[in-house]
Amino acid sequence: MFALMTINNFYRYYLQQLQQIYSLQEASVITEWVFENKASIRRLDILKAPDQILDDKKSAALTDALQQLLLHTPVQYVLGQTWFYNIKLKVNEQVLIPRPETEELVKWIIDEQLKQKEKFTILDIGTGSGCIAIVLKKNLPHALITAIDVSNGALSIAKENAFANDAAINFLSLDFLNEEVWKQLPAFDIIVSNPPYIPINEKDALDKNVTGFEPHTALFVPDNSPLLFYEKIALFATNHLTKNGKIYLETHEDFANQTAALFSKQFSSVLIKKDLPGKERMIKATHFR
Repeated sequence: MFALMTINNFYRYYLQQLQQIYSLQEASVITEWVFENKASIRRLDILKAPDQILDDKKSAALTDALQQLLLHTPVQYVLGQTWFYNIKLKVNEQVLIPRPETEELVKWIIDEQLKQKEKFTILDIGTGSGCIAIVLKKNLPHALITAIDVSNGALSIAKENAFANDAAINFLSLDFLNEEVWKQLPAFDIIVSNPPYIPINEKDALDKNVTGFEPHTALFVPDNSPLLFYEKIALFATNHLTKNGKIYLETHEDFANQTAALFSKQFSSVLIKKDLPGKERMIKATHFR
């Protein structure tokens, strides 16, 4: 059907179709991304040769991608990749798609540890795609990083990403909520985590491309225990954080103050940091009481 269409006409058709579920701005970004990745056609190519006929192979690849997108499949899963802090990562439905606020959490750690020239240890709890651990290793070469996750599928993706980005990381399959496994881990100088923190009752308020495709175990916590993972991390830190260690966490904007209060029970310095849109999304805890 589309084999004889020009690249300009197909691009316009794509944009029109995606506006059924996305804003014009989002549809434009997704269309450009898909055209470049699935057909090696950049926006500049379309401007230079708008009447070029789209060949069958490229037409089929773009059409298949469009069908998935119209089912609300996230574009990152359609393409099988995303970018995070200037590195390319493989992603699929086994792992969360990294968000901009997680980049801000990582930048916070890098900015504060960049001058560290001695070896130090980091634990990434719930590593998912490995995005946090890999970026930290690339930017803080003196760090010895361990990354854990309960999902073997996620760990498989994380290991692929670490290998592709030449990042030496110790990956372990552990259910962090099971306190019995903690004895397998030593003490760390830094603990970082972007744990599940969305109460189940907020599920219906989220976009279909989140609830329909991203792993629920990495997103949701019980309504009656919204701080479940933070409580476990605080307890874990009692015997697994070095004397002058630091904890960096991403958190739910509505529970940032409660999370900070939780850590204030055992840390004398707890800082809430806002993300670029102004939401309270990050916490740092230091100095045991």
